[in-house]
Amino acid sequence: MINVIRARIHQKHRTIRFPDAPPPALPDRFRGRPLVDTARCPSGCRACAEACPTTAITFANDRLPVIDLGKCLFCNDCKLACPQDAIHHSDDYRLAVRQPGQLVLEPDEALVLAEALGGKMKRLLGRSLKLRQVSAGGCNACEADINVLGTVAWDLGRFGIQFVASPRHADGLLITGPVTQNMKSALLDTYAAVAEPKIVIAVGACAISGGPFVDHPETGNGADSVLPVDLYIPGCPPHPLTILDGLLRLLGRVDDHKTAMEKETRK
Repeated sequence: MINVIRARIHQKHRTIRFPDAPPPALPDRFRGRPLVDTARCPSGCRACAEACPTTAITFANDRLPVIDLGKCLFCNDCKLACPQDAIHHSDDYRLAVRQPGQLVLEPDEALVLAEALGGKMKRLLGRSLKLRQVSAGGCNACEADINVLGTVAWDLGRFGIQFVASPRHADGLLITGPVTQNMKSALLDTYAAVAEPKIVIAVGACAISGGPFVDHPETGNGADSVLPVDLYIPGCPPHPLTILDGLLRLLGRVDDHKTAMEKETRK
């Protein structure tokens, strides 16, 4: 018992204070939103688009690359293929949006981050949200990072958000995976078992667009091919901080202005 107490004193408080304080430092290998330096982007070059395994990169006005974050695997192939090193991944973990079209961005275009649920839905779910997680053919990467949110470092329950075993106890679904044909009917049955009003959250490139399995005959192209989706959280897999940020934005629990002010105060 004494050793346990000593360990706790040594570890101190392990739960991050997010969103009331700046997030923890992310590792150098973290890949956030991809950015394009248009000044360095060579005219007529298509190397990044040709290297992309999911056609997440297209071109506007025959010159500027347009990146669909919903299709992006954050694999770094575009960066490695660019002869001028014009593409890089930022450390911006904030990626969740309410509409899939908001994930398609031209260079220097601002990402319209997810707005909170409105009216009755916010009153019902804003302080207590129960989700049934459905792996609709996922590889377990997104599922693993969702599980991380239940650990002591993240403590998802302190926000009133919990994952439940039965859809009849849930306020909505959190879906991972491209929705394979083998899981489609199970997903629809689970959705039908959730009482109205309900929400659907798509986590990861597979659940948003089909990911690397897009247009495969044995999969759907994401959750919104079969269900209405209220929140899209891109990534492959998205970092736990990205998932948490998206969930809290949906509930109206993130104040970017306050977070920025506290960050400046700490400098």
